[in-house]
Amino acid sequence: QVQLVESGGGLVQAGGSLRLSCAASGSIFSINTMAWYRQAPGKQRELVASITSGGSTNYADSVKGRFTISRDNAKNTVYLQMNSLKPEDTDVYYCYINCVVRGTSRNYWGQGTQVTVSS
Repeated sequence: QVQLVESGGGLVQAGGSLRLSCAASGSIFSINTMAWYRQAPGKQRELVASITSGGSTNYADSVKGRFTISRDNAKNTVYLQMNSLKPEDTDVYYCYINCVVRGTSRNYWGQGTQVTVSS
């Protein structure tokens, strides 16, 4: 069993910053990709940023230059530093990992954390 615990969401004014964290625990042998997605009510979940085990990153065009994804492999934790936040960044943010558990590749999602940016 693998658990993902997210933290760091909240309410912030436009132009402000937030840092999301997601810690994975359980019977994890190794973690490949870690990522953050976001989803607004009635819309599809979209990729915000991802990072591979080797440190390669990928960002949605809408957040390039403002958000930074990083990971601490020793802590099985992924972070999302969000700067220059805009009202359109308001969403529920979900952590995602692809990992190896008992020899099998598996995908796991966090419970979601609300980010609200006021204008």
